[in-house]
Amino acid sequence: MTTHYIDITLLVDPEFSHAHLLGALMAKLHRALVELGSSSIGISFPQYRLRPRSLGSTLRLHGTPDALQDLMALTWLQGMRDHVRLTDLAAAPPGAPHCVVRRRQFKTSVERLRRRRMRRKGETTEQAAVAIPDSVERQVDLPFVRLSSVSTGQPFCLFLAQEPAHEVREGMSFNAYGLSQGGTVPWF
Repeated sequence: MTTHYIDITLLVDPEFSHAHLLGALMAKLHRALVELGSSSIGISFPQYRLRPRSLGSTLRLHGTPDALQDLMALTWLQGMRDHVRLTDLAAAPPGAPHCVVRRRQFKTSVERLRRRRMRRKGETTEQAAVAIPDSVERQVDLPFVRLSSVSTGQPFCLFLAQEPAHEVREGMSFNAYGLSQGGTVPWF
C-alpha cells in the first residue's frame, strides 16, 4: 500500500546541472532499493510535464510508513544531502487519483540498430541499411534521466511515462527503480 510519501526536492546548485543531480539521485535510490530488496516503494514526479518535457525538481517516494522509514534509515543519500531538501514522512491525501510511472524503451538510433544487425547476421553496411530504413528511427518525446548501467558501466537514458491509472492497484509491486510493475501511486 502506498499510503505515505516523502518528497525529495533538488536544490539549485551552480556546480552541477539539474540533470546531473537527478541522475545521481536516481542511481543512489536504485542501489538502496536493491540493497533493501524492496518491491514496495514506488516513485512519481509531481512536476512531470511533456511540454516542455521535464521530470521537474521533486522526486516523490511512495510506500508504507515502515517501508519508507527502512529506506531512509540507510545512508543512501550520503553525498546528496547538500543538494536536496527532504520533507517529513506524510500521509497521502485520501481519495487522491492514482498514476502509473513506468519505463518506456524505444528503438531510437538507426545506426545502433544497423550495427547490431550487422553483428548478428554478418551483413554489410549496405544490407543493414536496406533492412533497417531511416524511417525506423523515432524521436522520443518523454522526459528521461541519464544513468549508467551498474553491470556494464554503459550510459543509458531511462525514459519515463507518468500516466493516469485506470484503476487503483495497491497490492502490486515496483521494480528496483521504484517504477511500476503493476502498482499505482497517488498523484497529487
